Amino acid sequence: MADIIELNATDLAAMLCSRVCHDLINPIGAIGNGLEVLADPAQAEMADGARDLIASAAKQSRAKLEFARLAYGASSTSGTDIDTRECERVARILFEIEKANLEWNVPLILLPKHKAKLFMNLLLIAANSVPRGGEVIATISGDAGAEKFEFTTRSDPEKRQRTLVPSGVAGLLAGTPDEGSVDARGIQPFYTGLLARLTGMDLNIGLENETFFLTATPKSADANDTENASDVAEGGGESGADGE
Repeated sequence: MADIIELNATDLAAMLCSRVCHDLINPIGAIGNGLEVLADPAQAEMADGARDLIASAAKQSRAKLEFARLAYGASSTSGTDIDTRECERVARILFEIEKANLEWNVPLILLPKHKAKLFMNLLLIAANSVPRGGEVIATISGDAGAEKFEFTTRSDPEKRQRTLVPSGVAGLLAGTPDEGSVDARGIQPFYTGLLARLTGMDLNIGLENETFFLTATPKSADANDTENASDVAEGGGESGADGE
């Protein structure tokens, strides 16, 4: 079994920052282009199109920033728990710019901050499994402290949509990327796997009967005891905390 890759705090922070910049560069650039058109009297006939471009790009920018704030950042200074109503609010904003539809089967509960971040990052991976559109079903079940996260996605074959397991994601979630290293392109699923290990959750991902599934379930007490004993024997655990 391949060893899990560890990132130091500065590398993790740098890659997550690069990921956020990558997500924002296109919509922010589009806003700039639209403003240039509006400022040019010679392009007055394109003003309506420029306004539409600015509005669309601003909507995308807001959705990506709201998501990054909750999924990657501290998101709140009021405590260590996050209300699932806040998760739903951000998810709804995100899916306004996604091609898939969202079915939200999540009770009104408080989740520990890292579990809430794990859930949101898993949601993004699930959305990426139906890049041309479809349905994403997000579910939380189980007792407090032992919640199970479940995501299933389905595409519409009549619309020539395709459901897939995003390339390389399984290895990145496990901390053992196919290429043997992680970069800014793969940091989001890698970070998701880090959050799962940090919160004691086992991840399972795959495709069955044209339906994508992604689950996070609490590790058994025996499994946690075994891992803790291994960490002690090795002199420490992961170094890739999220720096908060």
